[in-house]
Amino acid sequence: MLAFAPLHGVVGAAGTALSWLTDLLEPLAGGMATAAAIVLLTIAVRLLISPLTVAQVRGERRRAALAPQVRDLQRRYADDPTKLQSELFALYRSAGANPIAGCLPLLLQAPFLLVLYRLFTTGEGGTGLLQERLAGVPLGQHLGDGLAGAAGPLFALLLAALLVLAWWSSRRARRASAAVGTVAGTPAEGPGAATLGWLLPLLPFTTVLVALVLPLAAVIYLVTTTAWSALEQVVLRRPQAAPASADTDRR
Repeated sequence: MLAFAPLHGVVGAAGTALSWLTDLLEPLAGGMATAAAIVLLTIAVRLLISPLTVAQVRGERRRAALAPQVRDLQRRYADDPTKLQSELFALYRSAGANPIAGCLPLLLQAPFLLVLYRLFTTGEGGTGLLQERLAGVPLGQHLGDGLAGAAGPLFALLLAALLVLAWWSSRRARRASAAVGTVAGTPAEGPGAATLGWLLPLLPFTTVLVALVLPLAAVIYLVTTTAWSALEQVVLRRPQAAPASADTDRR
């Protein structure tokens, strides 16, 4: 139990912040105040890690620009996988394109999801959040607890939103992979790339599966953070204008 003491403190602090924000929003949002507070806290978390997201996008562009050099290294070291890997890492390092950095924004969100789960499932933190509701549905209710009353339409709406966002993200991932010719910095011709090319576009749909076992409060978080990610893709991953050629400049 001692190992979980730091987490208990974080959960208590998050519960206090969420309760304070709920009280602040109640005159405007009424019975939706707690759900609105979850949305705002989610946005705050995403804003805090936005510098890492920007760095991730820049790294993706650097890796895309390295694709010709990566394919050249593949041809040169086709019979020496160990040497190929060392040369690839050296190339990425010299260009400041770390393939692992792209996982950081996702990993940093995991603790917040865990905190919401504990707040609305165990009541840890002593803030009384287990009593909060959205459209008459307890924010601690799981899909498996039943779909009577407003629970069925509410969960259906949130899951449908997650499904649409997952489909959109998957479609965009397929297009980006086809346009760049690489998958997450891995050459399209490389070993296992075919499996990755099939698997990665399916990853956005895991949010729908995870939502099936989470309390309503955490599902609201998932919808908000997934919608934020989609917005980031539109803004940060918009096509870059090609530099004007010398001939165009002379004109």
